[in-house]
Amino acid sequence: MYLNEIWFFMLGVLLAGYAILDGFDLGVGILHPFVARTDAERRTLMNAIGPIWDGNEVWLVTFGGAMFAAFPAVYASIFSSFYTAFMLLLCGLIFRAVSMEFRSKRHFPFWRAAWDGIFFASSALIALLFGVATGNTMQGIAIDRDGVYQGNFFDFLTPFALLAGLLVVVLFAMHGGIYLIFKTHGDLRRRISKGIWTSYALFLVLYVVTSIYALLFVPTATVNFRNYPIAWAMPVLNAAAVIAIPYFLSRKMPGRAFLASSFNILAFVFLFGIAMFPNLVHSKLDPAFNLTIYNAAASVLTHKIMLVIALIGMPLVLTYTILIYRVFRGKVDLEHENSY
Repeated sequence: MYLNEIWFFMLGVLLAGYAILDGFDLGVGILHPFVARTDAERRTLMNAIGPIWDGNEVWLVTFGGAMFAAFPAVYASIFSSFYTAFMLLLCGLIFRAVSMEFRSKRHFPFWRAAWDGIFFASSALIALLFGVATGNTMQGIAIDRDGVYQGNFFDFLTPFALLAGLLVVVLFAMHGGIYLIFKTHGDLRRRISKGIWTSYALFLVLYVVTSIYALLFVPTATVNFRNYPIAWAMPVLNAAAVIAIPYFLSRKMPGRAFLASSFNILAFVFLFGIAMFPNLVHSKLDPAFNLTIYNAAASVLTHKIMLVIALIGMPLVLTYTILIYRVFRGKVDLEHENSY
């Protein structure tokens, strides 16, 4: 049985699920101060994701739990290496949740403005850290033979990692803007549409620059494409999805634009997985110190038990996700008693 490969694939599915689903509600937070002008519009944006944002974050929690159980050595190495970054991420997740719950508890303008600022800053920080972590994982981190990180937080702020971080920020902003097309109307919807085009332009520039940088200066980015030539089909499909987004938007087909944006994120996760396989952590110090799906895996019995749980749990999660999105479909109604 190819249990190690199966769990590498499962981690990719969980990561893609989180990036697609939480990506658009993080994007809503990033766009929040740029497109909403009145208190009612700010409330509209928060209510657009209010019933679903916490369910979206479950995918991230599940990803961390699956890594802990399937590849415990990788979990230990990654979480200790990125300790400061993960603490910042945790603060971002906490303050973002608190800002949504506390914002409308008082009617003072300063109170609401402060929580609006925190909502934006925490959303942008989470997206940035997500991209920076991905960029560093591709480049490799300075771990020794015991998986212990030999460096400091500022070593992670490399040009490629920062480019990846900014790319994720504008990608999520674009993704969130497309989602908001379904939830808003009137002047707010028109401003959001303009914001989508701005974020798309920024995304396109960063997409090209980051891709070129990866091809030139990140050796791990292309090594598996030589070993598995069929994998080159995904960059072609990714480019097609990037082109399809403005095509569908210009023809007033936001549903297809959202699917294209979602596929775009899925393609990035796939390309990340291809660049890494079979490694989960590259060591800058010595390739012999790499943590792979083989030398960092849990026992076969653990993988079998987890697979049974996943086969039962994943359909339930997907069913719940579909139902919750169906229940809360349509435009935002601020008159609802549970609005933010």
